[in-house]
Amino acid sequence: MIGLPNRGSRCLALGTAFLLLSSPLPAQQPPPAAQAPLSTVASANAGSRPLVYVAEVDSVIHPVSARYMIDTIERADADSAALVVFTLRTPGGLVDATRDIVTKVIAAKTPIAVFVAPSGARAASAGFIITIAADIAAMAPGTHIGAAHPVAGGGAVMDETSSKKAAEDLAAYVRTIAGPRGRNAELAEQAVLQSKAFTDGEAIKATPPLIDVVATNLDDLLKKLDGRTVKRFDGSVATLHTAAPRIVPIAMTLRQRILSAIAHPNIAYILLSLGTLGLTIELWSPGAVLPGVVGGLSLLLAFFALQVLPINFTGLLLMLFGLVLFALEIKVTSYGLLTVGGIISLIFGSLMLIDSPAPELQLSLALVLSVVLGFTAIAAFLVRLGLAAQRGAPVTGVEGLIGERGTALEPLVPGTAGRVRVHGEIWNAVSNDPVADGEPVTVADIHGLILTVRKS
Repeated sequence: MIGLPNRGSRCLALGTAFLLLSSPLPAQQPPPAAQAPLSTVASANAGSRPLVYVAEVDSVIHPVSARYMIDTIERADADSAALVVFTLRTPGGLVDATRDIVTKVIAAKTPIAVFVAPSGARAASAGFIITIAADIAAMAPGTHIGAAHPVAGGGAVMDETSSKKAAEDLAAYVRTIAGPRGRNAELAEQAVLQSKAFTDGEAIKATPPLIDVVATNLDDLLKKLDGRTVKRFDGSVATLHTAAPRIVPIAMTLRQRILSAIAHPNIAYILLSLGTLGLTIELWSPGAVLPGVVGGLSLLLAFFALQVLPINFTGLLLMLFGLVLFALEIKVTSYGLLTVGGIISLIFGSLMLIDSPAPELQLSLALVLSVVLGFTAIAAFLVRLGLAAQRGAPVTGVEGLIGERGTALEPLVPGTAGRVRVHGEIWNAVSNDPVADGEPVTVADIHGLILTVRKS
């Protein structure tokens, strides 16, 4: 799955994400030479062991993961590292983020290796393009790459002409990448136009091959790269020597880990649900403040994630419609029909929300059911409170006086008004029965400012 950009709000969200992530990373010193070596690449300074930067990308390709990979390459270039190895596992991602990564990989001074690992992993769609763009494309046994046909972002359905144009554009892009790398441009094109995928064996045995090396792990990869000649994208040649390296693992910063976690479908779904619930409660009880603040913040974070994920807007609208039905149940007497409609709308909307066949991008059914049941319980509780309030006796205003007990301040004679004390207030009152001074009375009715009382 490669998501095509959705202009307008998508540009705003992605621009915000890049601004948040654009500040330089804090300087990190490489491990001392005494650290146990794994392997290395030859550098200009032959007297010292060269650096090998290792980074792991296990997520959708979006602005956060793109910033992480670009920062790693920039650090390697600045430190004159000899090789960068990206261990890649991804179901795909956004075209714009993929192009940013590929552009940096091509322009890097440091040779870049992309290793699809461990066994059972895949680099589909955007991951396929990043793999064939690297100086060294490697796969572990039991992995596969490919299936790079573009799809529209936002869950929209492209018409035949737009789909063909997008596919042809991306096919030309992978040909321009595969050609200078000496890789099989025809198979790369088929991965885009025909959504073909390739196992490690198929990729290495093709003529010319799609990848360079099949290795069981990082150690095995670096051993097999020892002495290998690499043709860079600009035509220059570099010889790799991988005998005694200093390995520098590069992890995401805390900021990048948080933003990457937010972009997970399940987290985005929870944020969307909490945000909508918070704002709904704020509308029910204006001035509560906390639900509105939490709801607004959750919705903003959810909107960032939804710009990255392939969202079906029909599913999103169904979810919002379901929440509206829950809110209307408080105001409209429907005997539970609105609540039932809200539950059905939430369930179907949640199942349709993420428009992707990739399991990594689909919502957990257990999470969907938990959220729907939670909203149902909240709605039922609020409906119960509303019904109890409607059925209860009035406690304020004139109607609230009926049934209250008081004391006669003077004798009450039928047909003649007297005075009584109720709720600490003195009222004019009449009674159908004689009432003695100081005798307790109960308010039976009220007409204007005159109470009708009876003996308690």
